[in-house]
Amino acid sequence: MALLVALMAFICGWLLALTHWATWLKPFLASLLARCLIPLVIIYNMVFYQPGSLGLMLFSFGSALVLYALFFYFSRDRLSALCFSYANLAWLGFPFAIALFGQEISAAMVALYIGGSIFGNIWAVTAVCSVPQPGAEITLKVMRSPPVIALLIAGLARLFGLQDVQNTQVLEWIYLTAKWGMSFAGMCVLGMWLRHTKVAWKDVWRSTQIAIIKLVCGMVLCSVAYYMVATLQPFIGVMFLLFCLPPAANIVALETHYQGTGRSAAYIASGTIVSCLIVLLYGVLLHLL
Repeated sequence: MALLVALMAFICGWLLALTHWATWLKPFLASLLARCLIPLVIIYNMVFYQPGSLGLMLFSFGSALVLYALFFYFSRDRLSALCFSYANLAWLGFPFAIALFGQEISAAMVALYIGGSIFGNIWAVTAVCSVPQPGAEITLKVMRSPPVIALLIAGLARLFGLQDVQNTQVLEWIYLTAKWGMSFAGMCVLGMWLRHTKVAWKDVWRSTQIAIIKLVCGMVLCSVAYYMVATLQPFIGVMFLLFCLPPAANIVALETHYQGTGRSAAYIASGTIVSCLIVLLYGVLLHLL
């Protein structure tokens, strides 16, 4: 069912891209996803906390940091290193995860998203900006990001004992609505975005080479985590999904704002196409094994 919803949402977005509604619908759905649906899912999962969430957050943050440092060491290109390490966990990661692993994986995906989002909010501006950013400004940006605000709200909710409420039907209804809405909105935006994206073959080839390197890094990091942290073993499949995802879409917006260039647009577009194929193959392997 989750896979069918994701496919229908993608087709819907692909068709809507031809209408005049797409100009306002795409940013609206993206904003709704990042500022409302994902925070709601985060709040619910953090209030009704599940063991292993902290380990997943640390893994997501730590692996992104390792990928950034590794790519920058060899390329000396901060923007390319950011595209290599900062994955699209928001409107692409969640729909893919739910489609591959089902609705029950959302709690683990929330933890991975929080770690990746904190990394992105710390490193993204620093990587694209030529002027060093003050530590206080970076901290303030992190604290104002939707995932961190959602964590603070969840903390207050737990402080007031929301996790002990007996009748949670309304909360569960809101949570399920947010999860399905998250999957639909993400894949719909992807369909609208890819409909008008022109990518050269050289960009696809470059993204394929980078994706292979990233997958190898993912195998190494996931293997280390699997054998060193027992609590992460049940989530190893969704952890590896992190390394199948393309660069975060907001990198190009930051690059345009701070550098006046749009170099990352080709990386993101071609990376998204390659990532869709990789996730499809990954899904086939998961169902065969």
